[in-house]
Amino acid sequence: MKGEFLAPNLDHEFFPEPVWFADVANGWFTIDRLMFVRLLMALVLVIFFAVAMRNPKLVPSGVQNAAEYLLDFVRIHIAEDILGKKEGNRFLPVIATIFFVVLFGNLPSVIPFLNISPNARVGMPIVLAVFGYIAFFYAGVKRYGLFKYMKSSVVIPNLPPALHILVVPLEFLSNFILRPVTLTIRLMANMLAGHLILVLLFSATNFFFWQLNGWTALSAVTVVAAVAFSLFELLVIFLQAYIFALLSAVYIELSLHADEH
Repeated sequence: MKGEFLAPNLDHEFFPEPVWFADVANGWFTIDRLMFVRLLMALVLVIFFAVAMRNPKLVPSGVQNAAEYLLDFVRIHIAEDILGKKEGNRFLPVIATIFFVVLFGNLPSVIPFLNISPNARVGMPIVLAVFGYIAFFYAGVKRYGLFKYMKSSVVIPNLPPALHILVVPLEFLSNFILRPVTLTIRLMANMLAGHLILVLLFSATNFFFWQLNGWTALSAVTVVAAVAFSLFELLVIFLQAYIFALLSAVYIELSLHADEH
């Protein structure tokens, strides 16, 4: 034996040391590595659409083609499928923003030298969930008014009066608390789990190849597994963006039809 395997310590990845602005406003504007990756991907997202739409052509190609394909996917398969054409177009900016921010925020998990999704830390999923929460709450209040919307969301018609004591708090918890909470946890947990699995697979590869005598060949198995899971992670990256945007659209649709409880 050349050494022993020590499980990777991820504290420095999810809670890295400050890089810039640690002393500004008591640290409110601190930029660490994870925040840097988050800002970098936001810039990449802006540049992507700026380049794609700087000189749009009737017959798109290249980056414009990719951008329009993704936008059409969100418009047709999320917004219009869930909300219909009229309301889908109305809320498309919200749904598309959620989809692309999640998608580009997830991508660093498989990009060399970045190797981590900012969405694996809870801050950004909370922001996105609150953004979706505001959208579906606004949709309901705009259509029904605050009082009628709240009543329609938590009161189930034709129930025996005694059951309202139990059902109203449960409906309030389900509609106004659990929706943003589950959106947050689902995104964060999936990206965190993917990162942990990749770290363990590549760490095991390093251990078997360099340290564990007689087990070098096993490193071929772990590296193949790591590459295969990296490809699977690409699917997860897209699916999480799709699911987050889809559920946001579903919640908006439920708010628009709260009186059909």
